[in-house]
Parts: sequence; structure tokens; C-alpha cells
Amino acid sequence: MITLAQEGSPLGDSSPAVNITVFAALIVLTLFVTYRASSRSDTSDYFAAGGTFSGAQNGIALSGDFLSAASFLGIAGAIAVHGYDGFLYSIGFLVAWLVNLLLVAERLRNTGRFTMGDVLSFRMRQRPVRAAAAISTLFITIVYMIAQMAGAGDIVALLLNVRSSSGQALVITVVGVVMVLYVLIGGMKGTTWVQIIKAAMLLLSVSLITLFLLGKFGFNISTLLERAADNNPLGERVLAPGAQYGENAVTKLDFISLSMALVFGVAGLPHVLMRFYTVPNSREARRSVVWATWLMSGFYLCTLVIGFGAAALVGVETIRNAPGEENSAAALLAHEIGGTVLLGVISAVAFATILAVVAGLTLTASASFAHDFYANVVRGGRADPESEVRVARITALVIGGVAIIGGILVNGQNIAFLVGLAFAIAASANLSTLLFTLFWKRFNTTGTLWGMYGGLGSCLLLMLFSPVVSGEPDSIAPSVDFSFFPLSNPGLVSIPISFLCGIIGTFLHRDSADRKDFAEIEVRSLTGIGSRDVVL
Repeated sequence: MITLAQEGSPLGDSSPAVNITVFAALIVLTLFVTYRASSRSDTSDYFAAGGTFSGAQNGIALSGDFLSAASFLGIAGAIAVHGYDGFLYSIGFLVAWLVNLLLVAERLRNTGRFTMGDVLSFRMRQRPVRAAAAISTLFITIVYMIAQMAGAGDIVALLLNVRSSSGQALVITVVGVVMVLYVLIGGMKGTTWVQIIKAAMLLLSVSLITLFLLGKFGFNISTLLERAADNNPLGERVLAPGAQYGENAVTKLDFISLSMALVFGVAGLPHVLMRFYTVPNSREARRSVVWATWLMSGFYLCTLVIGFGAAALVGVETIRNAPGEENSAAALLAHEIGGTVLLGVISAVAFATILAVVAGLTLTASASFAHDFYANVVRGGRADPESEVRVARITALVIGGVAIIGGILVNGQNIAFLVGLAFAIAASANLSTLLFTLFWKRFNTTGTLWGMYGGLGSCLLLMLFSPVVSGEPDSIAPSVDFSFFPLSNPGLVSIPISFLCGIIGTFLHRDSADRKDFAEIEVRSLTGIGSRDVVL
């Protein structure tokens, strides 16, 4: 049974009614914006917003798409509890955008039309490659969405002081239903406007809370850090590397593996790659990345202050005992600084963050399945636009249901860590094939399939037999132990495997790629000539 404002709530006498009112108003507002901006006419509008957004608009939306619950709630909690090692998530997320800027954004926009599968299948056999692209997109999206669902459960459970597992499961279910509504109503255009609104709210909120927080310490960052160290059982160790990842050789390798996943994963995230098609040309795609990088730089600097501020004012013990544990640090800090009103605002922004990101993920997965698998594999490229959009909406419903179940299962895990797993899958399944397709003349269909399935399969297998699933008190299934892979993030092994499989598959099979197709994709990716005339 769900109990509101129970005794012992970490928020004291905070009224859930205020938070619920803010939540309801925000949901109604964003759904209205989504409906007004919706386009139902054709696949170009539904999947890519007709390519009508400018680089600045898309950059803000990109930051909104990328700054998820992991960035706001997970990283702040990780910094509060683990100190400097938690900030490594911010560094990895941010550095990753250089890979997108230098290698992917412009070339991808010039080559494809709606999805990553357009690029990968450009000079390969269409059906098997598009099927592989759709499968990898579904796996990445579902794991990423599960993390967001867990974050939604944590933040609302904190606000309503819902401690029972059934109550938190109900919260996650409601979030999933609302998220699906965004996609069914608005498509890419509506979702993009929601991302822009949410990004502006999030950036303004973290800036204000950082300013208020620094003001409490006389704008002296050293005083804040000293108080954070005093309120953390690790003491001054939280101010230097190694508190979480420096204990032994395994944790150090885990840190390297996580860093590889974060840095290389962004260039393989389908919902980030798909957003490059919402701008009219490659120049605007490049501007999108520049805008997103600058906005996220400021955001992640704020999370550093917020994380240590939560440790200083709230305390690690209070954070760990709250519903949601580490993921509750930012909300608890907001309540400490500004009481019920600021808590309601910050939590509503966090909730909007989760809804918007999950909506973008759902749209990407459903678009990939409808466009790559249904239209080009099942129907052989002969599907009409109306049926393609209809299949996408049905897929969104199915994916939403799977994400709700997964979010309930992993509830309580740090969501920044869970997103790190999604990044590992993205880097393992997609990065090698994208780079080889764009830059390696000899690369062929067999290499594409080996690279994608080899990377995806090895990553999922290592995750299954890692401490994430079993063998540890904080595992998803702590009562059993069938783990043999010591690292929590498999990127260190699975990413090289994907590159190796792509190379081996290319050399073992004699179906050499058409050199004319490579010449065409090279010219198109560099110049944009012919990008409006992609034949699918």
C-alpha cells in the first residue's frame, strides 16, 4: 500500500500535495505542447520532424535528450557518496561528444535519412543489415529506458515517501504510460519541443540551485568541499581519485572499462544519432553538437557543486537511507536549501527530464523497428508511410511495457551506472560498424553483421555473468551467484571484440563491397551532395 508523508520521511513535513500539483501542471503543459507541435502527415515529419530545426534548436534538444536522469540524479548522488570518482561520469559523458563532433555528426547527416540503419545498409545488403540495426537499437533503448524508469520511481518515491516495492512499481508504471503518450501524440517534432523546454528548465534549475548553494558557503568552494569531506565516512578521500575505483586491480580495470563505454558509447546511441536528421544539412548538424557540448559543459560543472553540496548539507547517511538512496541526493539538497517549494520545482524538472528522455528513446526504437525492420525487411521497401507510422506507434506501446517491467526489477540501482551499461552496448554493437562503413573501403556485409552481433552478443553475455546481475549484495539478483566475469561494465572487453569481429568477418568472406558505393558514400558524407535523394 502506498503511504504518503510517513513518519521518518527524509523530507520532514514536506507536503506531497505541492509536488503532485507541480507534476500534474507540468505534464499537462508538455502534453499540450506535444499535441500542438505534432505532425501526422508522413514519415519524414513523424521520424525526423521534416528536418526543420536549426542547429541551435537541435543542440538544445540534443542536450535535453542526453541530460537524462542519470546526469541529474545519478551523477549528483555518485559525487555525494563517492566524491571525485562520481564526477568521472560527467567527464566521460562530456568528452564523448568530441567523437560525435569529429567523426560522426556531419557524415551521418549527409548519408542517411531517418535512422542509423540507413547509413549501415547504404553499401551493404539491405535486409540483414537493417534487421541487425533494428535489433541493436531495441536492446540499447530498452536498457537505457530501464535506467530512466528506475530514476522516475526513485524521485517520486522520495517525494511521496513511498517505501514499499509495490508502491514504487505503481509509480514506475504511471511514468511509463505518460511517456508513451508523448510518442503516440507528437512524433519527433512534438518530442523535440518538449526536449527544448525541458533542457531550458533543467539548465536554469541547476544553475539556480548551484548559485544558492555557493551562497550558503560565502561563494567559497573550499569551504564547501571541506564540509563535504567532514560529512562523508570516506573523509578527505572523496576529494581525490580512487575512493570507489582505486581499491584493487579489479576496480581499476572497471574504471577503465566504464570510461571506454562512456567515451565511445555516445557515438553509437541511436536516439542521439537520429536527432542529426532533424536539421536541414550537415552544417546545422555540426552546430548542434557544438551547442550541446557547451550547454552540457556548464551543466556538469553544476553537478559537481550539487553533489558535494548534498554531502555537505544533507550527509551521506541520510542520502543512503532515503527512498532511492544515491539517486535522491539532488532532491534532498533542494529541500535543504529552499524547502518544499524548491523541492517541488527541482523534482518536477527531474520528472520532466525522465519523461522527455524516455519519450525520445521510445520514438527512436519504434522508428528503427518500423523503418528498418518492418518497411525494409518485412515489406521489402514497399510499405506506405501511414502503415510505417502505425507500426511505430504499436512498437512504442510494446517497448514501454518492457521498460516498465525492467524498471521495476532494477529499482534502487544507481541510474548513472545503469546508463553506463547502455553506453557499453551502444559502443559494442554500433560504433565499429559505423566507423568501418564510413571510412573502410573493403568493409562488407559479413563484416557488418559480425561486428554488430559479435559486439552486442559479447556485451550482453558478459553483463549477464557479471556482478551486476548476481553475486553481490547490490546485484539485481543478490540471492544467487552465477557470475564469473569480474567487471561491472563489460566495455573493456566487448568494444574491442566488436572491432575484431568486424575485421575478421570482412576478411573471411569474399563478398567484397561495391567500390562505387563506397565512393558515393564518401562523396555524400563529405559534401552532402545527393543527401536529399537517398533511395530507401
